Amino acid sequence: MADEVNKTIVNNEEAPEVPDVMEDRTHYDDETPTEPRWYVVHTYSGYENKVKEDLEKTIENRNLQNLIFEVKYPTETVTETPEGSKKPKTYQRKVYPGYVMVKMIMTDSTWYIVRNTRGVTSFVGTGNKPIPLTDEEVTAMGVERISLKLDVEVGENVRVVNGPFANFIGEVTDINPETQKVKLLVSLFGKETPMELDFIDIQKL
Repeated sequence: MADEVNKTIVNNEEAPEVPDVMEDRTHYDDETPTEPRWYVVHTYSGYENKVKEDLEKTIENRNLQNLIFEVKYPTETVTETPEGSKKPKTYQRKVYPGYVMVKMIMTDSTWYIVRNTRGVTSFVGTGNKPIPLTDEEVTAMGVERISLKLDVEVGENVRVVNGPFANFIGEVTDINPETQKVKLLVSLFGKETPMELDFIDIQKL
C-alpha cells in the first residue's frame, strides 16, 4: 500500500468536473462496518487542500462526523536556501503529493461522497475496492501514531527493516510498549552494538 502511494502522479493544470460515479464496486452497507480505518484517495496534483476543505464542509453540512472522522495529508518541515539568497526559507511540504488520507467507516454512502468530491480521481485499492492502510503503514507514513503490538519477546532475534541498518539481525534486550521503542544488540564490525528503534522498524524472524 505505502509503495503505491509513493508513485508519481501526472500533473493536471485543472481538475475537470467529477462525474456522478456509480461504477460497479463492493457494497459495504451489507458488511455493517463499525470501526473507522484510514483510506488513501488519489487527487489531481495541487488539489490536496481543496479536496480536504470541500470534504470537511460536506461532513459538517451533512452531519457525517460519526462516519468520516478526519481528512488530512501529511506534511514535513523543510528548510532551504533559495539560489542567490543567503537567508534560508522554512516551509511545509506535502510528503505524498497527489494523495489525501481519510479516516472513515466505509459504506456505500461514504464511498460515494468521498469519490464524488471535486478533485478526487480514485481510491487506492484493488480494482474498485478501496483497501485501508494497516496500523503499521498509518504510523510509518506519519498519518497517525497508533500503538502497535509487538509479537516478540526479550531474547529473541529480529530483523531491522528500516533505516541505515536495514536487514541487520539483532537480539531484543528491552521492549517499551509506552514509547513504542525496542532496544537491540546488533553485531556491527564484529562488536555487539546497542541501538534503539521504533516497533515499526523491526520484523519478527
